Amino acid sequence: MSRRRVGFCLSDKKRRQINLVAFAELCASHSVEVVEIDLSQPLESQGPFAVIVHKLSDVIVKAEYDSQSQQLLDNFQGYVSTHPHTVLLDPLPAMSQLLDRFASYRIMSQLQNSLRDWRISSPPYLEISTSDLSVIQQDVESKGLSFPLICKTRVAHGSCSHDMSLIFSMAGLSEAHPPCVLQSFVNHGAVLHKVFVVGEDHFTVERPSLKNFPPGPYERKTIFFNSHQVSKPESCSHLTALDEKVPRLPPPSGEAMVALVRELRAELGMALFGVDVIVNINTHTLTIIDINIFPGYEGVPQFFSSLLSHIESVLDHQELEVPQATCPPAPSAPQTDL
Repeated sequence: MSRRRVGFCLSDKKRRQINLVAFAELCASHSVEVVEIDLSQPLESQGPFAVIVHKLSDVIVKAEYDSQSQQLLDNFQGYVSTHPHTVLLDPLPAMSQLLDRFASYRIMSQLQNSLRDWRISSPPYLEISTSDLSVIQQDVESKGLSFPLICKTRVAHGSCSHDMSLIFSMAGLSEAHPPCVLQSFVNHGAVLHKVFVVGEDHFTVERPSLKNFPPGPYERKTIFFNSHQVSKPESCSHLTALDEKVPRLPPPSGEAMVALVRELRAELGMALFGVDVIVNINTHTLTIIDINIFPGYEGVPQFFSSLLSHIESVLDHQELEVPQATCPPAPSAPQTDL
């Protein structure tokens, strides 16, 4: 059987989103076989796989409280452990840490040191695990967070993970529901730069984003919004409409984006991820506000060719690393004395 078999373990929604059927046709024209993995069936009978591309976010999150999801995850991990030469895009531990904003925001904060020369930063943030308002207020003050604050769920997956709020005062912190993350809001001219990474390639796409707000604190009702709806390409929301004439900010420099992606790729050990970046209107510094697992790659027409190129490079490297099965040498004929 061909060693260039690639399994895709994705939800039905994700398969449709990336148009897996069309991608499989492209792969077939390059002698790469795509197999859609059914996680409810034994993987052994569906393999072997040289590479498995997956997004098991749903399963990983549900495994915390659902025994059936835990069993599916155990079965998948069992197959991977008994087939060490199968390459995962991406490793489960790396993906798991990005499902937790507590973990991913620590990564973002740590990267500031290595990216300081490129004037890349991340906003101050606070992990909230308590409902005690007085404790939250003290922590916000001691950490030096500035209002407004963006409040995001701790779990960075699922429809609820896009439900966020903008809090303008200490009193408004009563509407922060733990576990969650509070992040200082940075005015950025209502432009979000979504960076899509595929192996060694990356692509930047502009999207609408939240408009500028005066620095707080001040009395204003908390704004609740869905970030996915606000930042859709076709989004037309009052939250993205600038109230004043603001000069358009220059886009992030290509060199800075290369440095950012290089550091993230090394830190995460991943090939398929996205980064949300904004440009601070006051300092013009690049600001990382989120990292995403295996995003949708909307607006990236080169996604198919880049993904195929990366898979082929993994397969080529694998074929060099894993020796092909060879027949044992024929025994030499016995020598006779003359």
